[in-house]
Amino acid sequence: MNIGQVKEILGEEFGRVIDFLSSVVVKLELAKNSKVLDIGTGRAHMAITLALHGYKVITGEPEGVYWADWRISAKKVSVEEMITFKPFNAENLPFEDASFDAIFLYATFHHIDNKERALSELLRVMKSEGRLVIIELTEAGINSVRKRYKSHPDAVDPRDFTKGLGLKVKVIESRDLNAYIYKRFK
Repeated sequence: MNIGQVKEILGEEFGRVIDFLSSVVVKLELAKNSKVLDIGTGRAHMAITLALHGYKVITGEPEGVYWADWRISAKKVSVEEMITFKPFNAENLPFEDASFDAIFLYATFHHIDNKERALSELLRVMKSEGRLVIIELTEAGINSVRKRYKSHPDAVDPRDFTKGLGLKVKVIESRDLNAYIYKRFK
């Protein structure tokens, strides 16, 4: 299924972000057998995008947070079998050290209470050659979201929290979203 068909099936909300998310995934050039983690399932925009690119994805939210519509959307575009949902908290991940080739957080980082603890956990479960991709809303993106959700938290720049962690970052910018792609210094 191509991106145009996916936009048509999943609608405007997904259509607004799929091109950007897809471009980020393509630029990473991950091997198709990469072990991929998506933190903060939400409506599964990131998990679905990754699955559409052929990646099997583990995704999750904290226990008790329930986003029922993610599975419906994944099924509509025939990627439900590529996505495994598991309840977890970013500040205490239930995975072995060095488990993942790529970890994605799409519009999630600004919702995490203890960002330093979460980053410690993310780096613990990321392989030494892995990538950490934090996609965050810009001020324009937050303003757009606040038209629907008045009390949405402010945008954050993850670079404010990643200094001194031995990471290099490349930023891909757009009007509503920025992708911060991290890898460890060698």
